[in-house]
Amino acid sequence: MTVEQNVLQQHSQKHQQTLLNQLREVTGTTDVQLLQQALQVSNGDLGEAVAFLTEKNAKVPQQDETTYYQTSQVASDRYISVGSQADTNVIDLTGDDKDDLQRAIALSLEESNRAFRETGITDEEQAISRVLEASIAENKASLKRTHTEVWSDSPNPHDRKRIDNCPVGLKNVGNTCWFSAVIQSLFNLLEFQRLVLNYSPPARVHDLPRNQKEHRNLPFMQELRNLFSLMVGSKRKYVDPSRAVEILKDAFKSSESQQDVSEFTHKLLDWLEDAFQMKAEEDREGEKPKNPMVELFYGRFLAVGVHEGKKFENTEMFGQYPLQVNGFKDLHECLEAAMIEGEIESLHSAENSARSGQEHWFTELPPVLTFELSRFEFNQALGRPEKIHNKLEFPSMLYMDRYMDRNREITRIKREEIRRLKEHLTLLQQRLERYLSYGSGPKRFPLADVLQYAMEFASSKPVCTSPVEDIDTSAPPGGTTGQQLPPPSTAEQDSLPPLESSGLASGPATAPSAAQQQRVPIHKPFTQSRLPPDLPMHPAPRHITEEELRVLEGCLHRWRSEVENDTRDLQGSITRIHRTIELMYSDKSMMQVPYRLHAVLVHEGQANAGHYWAYIYDPHQRCWMKYNDISVTKSSWEELVRDSFGGYRNASAYCLMYINDKKPFLTDEEFDKETGQILSGMDKLPPDLKQYVKEDNEQFDKEIEEWDIMQARKAQQEKLALATAAAAAAASAASSTSTSSSSPQPMSIESSPPDNAVPQQDPEYMEQPSPTNDSKHLQEDTERAISRAAAEQEERSPEALLNAAMMTPDMQGVIMAIGKSSSVYEKNGPEAAFFKAIKLEYARLLRFAQEDTPVENDYRLQHIIVYFIQNQAPKKILERTLLTQFADRNLAFDERCKSIMNVARAKLDLIKPEEVNMDEYEIWHQDYRNFRETTILMVTGLELFQKTNYVEALMYLIYAYQYNKELLLKGLYRGHDEELLGHYRRECLLKLNEQAAAMFESGEEPEVTTGLGIMNELVVPCIPLLLVHDAERDLLAVEDMRNRWCSYLGQEMESNLQEKLTDFLPKLLDCSTEIKSFHDPPKLPTYSTLELCERFSRIMAALGRVPTEGR
Repeated sequence: MTVEQNVLQQHSQKHQQTLLNQLREVTGTTDVQLLQQALQVSNGDLGEAVAFLTEKNAKVPQQDETTYYQTSQVASDRYISVGSQADTNVIDLTGDDKDDLQRAIALSLEESNRAFRETGITDEEQAISRVLEASIAENKASLKRTHTEVWSDSPNPHDRKRIDNCPVGLKNVGNTCWFSAVIQSLFNLLEFQRLVLNYSPPARVHDLPRNQKEHRNLPFMQELRNLFSLMVGSKRKYVDPSRAVEILKDAFKSSESQQDVSEFTHKLLDWLEDAFQMKAEEDREGEKPKNPMVELFYGRFLAVGVHEGKKFENTEMFGQYPLQVNGFKDLHECLEAAMIEGEIESLHSAENSARSGQEHWFTELPPVLTFELSRFEFNQALGRPEKIHNKLEFPSMLYMDRYMDRNREITRIKREEIRRLKEHLTLLQQRLERYLSYGSGPKRFPLADVLQYAMEFASSKPVCTSPVEDIDTSAPPGGTTGQQLPPPSTAEQDSLPPLESSGLASGPATAPSAAQQQRVPIHKPFTQSRLPPDLPMHPAPRHITEEELRVLEGCLHRWRSEVENDTRDLQGSITRIHRTIELMYSDKSMMQVPYRLHAVLVHEGQANAGHYWAYIYDPHQRCWMKYNDISVTKSSWEELVRDSFGGYRNASAYCLMYINDKKPFLTDEEFDKETGQILSGMDKLPPDLKQYVKEDNEQFDKEIEEWDIMQARKAQQEKLALATAAAAAAASAASSTSTSSSSPQPMSIESSPPDNAVPQQDPEYMEQPSPTNDSKHLQEDTERAISRAAAEQEERSPEALLNAAMMTPDMQGVIMAIGKSSSVYEKNGPEAAFFKAIKLEYARLLRFAQEDTPVENDYRLQHIIVYFIQNQAPKKILERTLLTQFADRNLAFDERCKSIMNVARAKLDLIKPEEVNMDEYEIWHQDYRNFRETTILMVTGLELFQKTNYVEALMYLIYAYQYNKELLLKGLYRGHDEELLGHYRRECLLKLNEQAAAMFESGEEPEVTTGLGIMNELVVPCIPLLLVHDAERDLLAVEDMRNRWCSYLGQEMESNLQEKLTDFLPKLLDCSTEIKSFHDPPKLPTYSTLELCERFSRIMAALGRVPTEGR
């Protein structure tokens, strides 16, 4: 046979197998002979084949015994991959039975078949292309979004710089979280990583690719190498996989919606397999080529079964092994069910029965064993796919011995023993249930409790009165008050308790008797429901003799003891059987094939929308890592269990990757053959990739350098602007001083305390000319106060205006200190008075800084010195700031203050340049300005929140939290209570989510649009802020918001609402921690220090009245 004939025959066989797979998938028919018959009758026409099978199924309904396929005979030693087109004998392990298709579906498949004949692209490949198209379209569409929705890198490259040797993340370039999860799981298999990095394309394809596969696979392979090399040696915190995704997208042409991403994993391995196969065929020397992808990911199993009474035994190969989740509690139960299909009793007997079924026994397991967990099913009633959220447990170490063919006999014995034990267990559980749920009615109780209650009833004190006596029958039932009741009889009135009698007889003493009888009685629930004092608390027997009671108690005691003993025996037997079943495979002979959990791929959301991430075990650090797009963080087994098992969240595992624990080469690092040292970083890379990574790192270094130059230039411009403003302010101050009128009369100030009251702290006053206006915010407060006083009281004297200006907290303290130093001023002059006053003021502020005050009385807002002391500012910064306050020009309102002010200014003029670091000085003052701005944001946001104006409050609270967090990074007392701000930020988002959901539920078009606008513009952009630090309360809040919207998926609604919900959910469910740019910071209102302190005190006092559980 010629090469051309061989190629044509392989192509024909492949095409026929593709048609068989399509028929099996769309019709649910698994009988290979029947499928081949349909193709023969239809002469290869897929539409007619579907019609033939549909008609046949309608005439002859298939019985359960015939629904299990007889595996096809393997004609060669070549492998059969699940979902692969690489061989003629492909076994589809993923197909589930489906309803018969209508003629329209058949025609659609016919069109698909025609496309395959014309283009050579299969339906499965087109399905993958739909995933890629959706991702690329989403990425391109993001460029057209408004600024509230655009995904953007941080402009500061230092934020994107890799820290030490932390793993590199992958950027989400538009719904590509599935790509990141799969690629990271494979990349962290170091053997797979080495294979990809050291791959070199076949020499013959460098000139011109000879077929479509080479044209598709080889460029993708090169981009995958480039991506892996960046993940090894990049200086970036995360890298962009767009080029690899673009190549995949260009390989297929489709514009349909996104499909199940598990198909991508299948196809990715197929493409890699093809690429390595080409290389293996080129390198072979007369022997059969070995494909490393096949050896790494593919295994073999033996199918042993009976079909219509005929036994068969076939060896087949598999890649990813699919497992059903629904109806099983753990991975072993899933595997047991997958390994046994149909009724298998006949497999173990010599009798030739007509039953059908088969067992799978692994003959060879791959080093990397991957399980697909089928968590999606099609809801026929609703006409859409749904996700299965059932809990499924899986171990970190999985022993596969019980599924191996070499252990077939012992496993069958153990399975039979387990089956017998489970039957016994079911019987015991049924018996125990009769004890724990006793009775014949709808409500049942434990029998031991029933006997105890009977004993308590019999032992109660007998009563001789009816339980309906002494009860007010005239009171309206259930608290109703509008019902007309007949007047009670005299006897009934006499029998009423005093409260009820007085209540019925209440009314004016002069009212006529008839009116009293017609009045509706007033119901008093808290008094009329009280039991008469002589009525027992529990029902009791009317009559019982001592002898009866003694006999009854003896019987009940004995019966209860017997029941409790029986219950304990049953529970003990059940526990022992459970333990026996658990330990059935725990002997050493059944623990020789250990597989360690390497990676768990998690999906959060619903069937048609969600987010993917991966947990991957790092054997060198001995910990789990969470790979969530650009975010790579340390995790734990507990977090993995919470997110992966399912059952109580929208998140659950959809793929488990185990590796053979006896093959350490899978995750071992590579050693240098000459030095014996571990290869790490760039040393792992071949020369061409080293150069590629080097160029990318140089580009990133250049970006950092340009950023630093730009920031330095910006800082220089700001300093120049500050110097210019300071010069202008100094000129203005000189002009004001020279033109001012005579000073008003001195203010009345307290006398100074004794000298021994001055604390020992004696600050040194640095002497250096101030290049900037060091008390800018103080002067602004003073000028605002003067302007406001002038506007409000135009008729008041200049002295009164200045008095109003002096009432800022800092100026109050300075004036009080000067007043207390008056005696020193009179005796020793302004120099001594200055030292006395500044010591007094520093001692007062130090006392404030050390006081334990209520949260609403924050001295940091009143005095910058208190803020500096609490945050341990350098002594020289404290001294210069305090000196600047005494040098304020607004003190020149009388001779004494003016003299002390001039002394302070002289001290400032004498400061030497080397004694105070003015850059550090400006940084501390800028930090205090940031603290004030953060406080204004917080106060404004909390005030709006209290007024239920959540839309406006959100941005204030968001920015207050972010600015406050930046402050707290420098010190504990730099900002406000982070938990408080975090709580109200979280509550504001939850309130907005509630409002938006209520608007969506209304169904009214304007309301729905407004509600989704709130979510898209406010809530969704803020969700990454809650996810980035993995705080438990924030995560729960995000889950609550998502659950609220996901709950609508199962509800009936109009098509336009369904469409809007489908468009919106992927944005809400995207778990990436990349921060979207959103609204600019809100405009800050202008508050004086006194106003800010007053508003802060008021809002904090109001919050303090909210109960703890309310906050």
